[in-house]
Amino acid sequence: MTEEEKKAKLYLDKIIRNSRIHLYKPIQIAEILYKDRLEGIDFNDTSSFVNPSKQWRDAISRFLVKSVCTSSDSYQKALFRNEMPLEQLKVLAEINRNTRGGVEAYIYRLFENRFNNMVEALDYCSRHNRQDFQIKDFLNVFFSSKELRKSVDKIYEITVYALFSALVDCLNIQITLSSDRNKSDILKEFSDFAEQVIGLSEHKSSITIPANIHRVGVTNAPDGGLDMWSSFGMAIQIKHIDLDEESAKKIVESIAADRIVIVCRDADKNVIVSLLNQIGWKSRIQGIVTENNLIEWYEKALRGKYSDQLGNKIINVILSQIQKEFPSADNSFTTFWNSRMYKTQSIPPGWV
Repeated sequence: MTEEEKKAKLYLDKIIRNSRIHLYKPIQIAEILYKDRLEGIDFNDTSSFVNPSKQWRDAISRFLVKSVCTSSDSYQKALFRNEMPLEQLKVLAEINRNTRGGVEAYIYRLFENRFNNMVEALDYCSRHNRQDFQIKDFLNVFFSSKELRKSVDKIYEITVYALFSALVDCLNIQITLSSDRNKSDILKEFSDFAEQVIGLSEHKSSITIPANIHRVGVTNAPDGGLDMWSSFGMAIQIKHIDLDEESAKKIVESIAADRIVIVCRDADKNVIVSLLNQIGWKSRIQGIVTENNLIEWYEKALRGKYSDQLGNKIINVILSQIQKEFPSADNSFTTFWNSRMYKTQSIPPGWV
């Protein structure tokens, strides 16, 4: 391998290393190389591949993981701005052509390895019940794997959601919506709006509905905004990475709710409180839940007095959310690999 080829591989490996499990950016590079190998690409004309490659990537991602990249446009454009310089992409394209798709095969083989590691997490949920499920052991599956470590924040979010949603459900919390009786004339005037949008009418001025907690969505977009929202006016922000003043401002500014719950590591609690006081937003924080709180609540829920009502429900929610966030591709990957006629031995020598 020449020094030029080593440098190009270093750029590619850094992108792969910094990507979460779906490997959206590496797949985008692989699909550019694939198009170039089959049809040829003029790499001096960026308009011929920068924007089109998003569609090429999404088509493959949709097939393999049933989802597409939802990151901001600026985040996606950063791939060609500084993460994969044009000169390095040209070198990768030449290597890929000479090895008949070897760089593509390298990227997709690493993709397969990451999803195979996710099976261990799914197996942990399947093999353990409320008597022996340990939340710390489960999280360690991700902390101990370099391939899965980038997805720890999403798994942390899932464990919080599973506990919170199960408790709200089992507590049978209900919300009553009602309109002011003195405003009945306005309710009558906008009866079609009230009925279709709110569920009220001039003959039904109040309704009772079950309370719910919802995840904003299964996405790998990196942002500091809202992670969950509740139908009873509370917003939840999961923070399992270091928080500085800039991040704290972004979190609170991006959430319209006045009742925010922050979930964080125990070591970060005092820092977060201090930062929120400095920027004058402590009043908007309803509570700060630490990792130790979660461990204590999980122990009660799984093996406490009401574990028969909560335990299996929580584990099932974790399992279903992992499958939703990181869908197994069934036989999709093998089908895809064979259709491209990739071969492991085609991967450039010294790359694995």
